[in-house]
Amino acid sequence: MYAVVRRDLDMPTGKLSAQAGHAYTASLFECIDTHPDHARRYRLGLNGGSKVTLYCRSEREIRELADRCREAGVPHALFTDEGHVLLPHFDGSPVVTALGIGPLRRTDARAIVKKLRCV
Repeated sequence: MYAVVRRDLDMPTGKLSAQAGHAYTASLFECIDTHPDHARRYRLGLNGGSKVTLYCRSEREIRELADRCREAGVPHALFTDEGHVLLPHFDGSPVVTALGIGPLRRTDARAIVKKLRCV
């Protein structure tokens, strides 16, 4: 599974980790709902279990990645943080912070995430 977080938000390590965790969980729930056989294989350890957190540059880029996932039929979920205050980027308003991708095999994710860097 992959979590892509926005670098432009300059999140402290704890905030970034929490947003990545939310994205992993949201994507897994989405996979259970939309690709139950795929989720079952993940649970059995048949299609990998690693989790990798990557950076993207902006909200535009994270939304483009979500579009690429949708076009490829890959389970994914955008996560929006809301109600938390951590100035300057978090004033309680909804902010798209992370994208969960998968679960899926590394070879299947390569085309989507190959240009992103690890956190």
